[in-house]
Amino acid sequence: MKWPLAFCLWAISTSVGAVVIRADVDDARYRAPASVFPALADLPGEGHGVLIAPQWVVTAAHAAPMQMEGMETDVSIGGVPRKVKRVVVHPGYRKLSEQVASEAVASGDVSKIYSVLASSDDIALIELASPVTDVAPVPLYREAQEVGMTAELVGKGATGDGVKGKDPQSPHRNVLRRAFNVIVGADTRYVWYRFDAPPSALPLEGITGSGDSGGPLFIGEGRSIQLVGLASWSKYPPDHPFWKTWAPSHPFVEGLYGVVVNAVRVSRYISWIESVMSASGNSATPVSSKQG
Repeated sequence: MKWPLAFCLWAISTSVGAVVIRADVDDARYRAPASVFPALADLPGEGHGVLIAPQWVVTAAHAAPMQMEGMETDVSIGGVPRKVKRVVVHPGYRKLSEQVASEAVASGDVSKIYSVLASSDDIALIELASPVTDVAPVPLYREAQEVGMTAELVGKGATGDGVKGKDPQSPHRNVLRRAFNVIVGADTRYVWYRFDAPPSALPLEGITGSGDSGGPLFIGEGRSIQLVGLASWSKYPPDHPFWKTWAPSHPFVEGLYGVVVNAVRVSRYISWIESVMSASGNSATPVSSKQG
């Protein structure tokens, strides 16, 4: 099996964040003005993060551009470029190796890929060179009651619909879209939700797709929003119809109805986030609607 195919599956399995929509709903209903989510951070090229304190952005570790550290690189918040001071990756982050990805694709058993992703602490913090004063940070959700909540997800990356999957020609930096989904599960690292087909789907049901990993999963509305999750990775359950026809020689189609999307469970990383911020000595307190 040639490496490029394995790499493609690896990239698809580990990079999510845009909005894939219902096939029976007009795309225009999912689109949103950038002003609705001013705390959304655009990383260089593709990928997102969220401003959670005046000088801090949280994102998925696999989306964090490691090359930014020590370089004159910007992230954009509220349409304004912001200089980056450093990137702090969680020590429990496990990067998927080329060997594991290649072996999984060659054998047709992608469960090995999913196992690595599920055991990784896929979260990072980006410290900005100076505080952001013109955009309000988003509060962090600190409880452990995510399951059953209806959450809102946003992203600017590749799109598609639940029947055809993600459009492979869709650019990874696109217009902003929003969608909704119900969190159906959680563990120590992730919360997850499922892309249901009509008639079970929400009116604006959607999932994250390729290109905007690290994008936010919110609960609440307006000034009451809180950050619950960060777009991380997706998988098809073992009984999904996709596996009946897929083979390593076939294209890997992402975003079909029934796919399960995992988002970093922010509430489980509060202590790590606060410890990193406190150690820096600047803008060290993430915004929270509930202290303690």
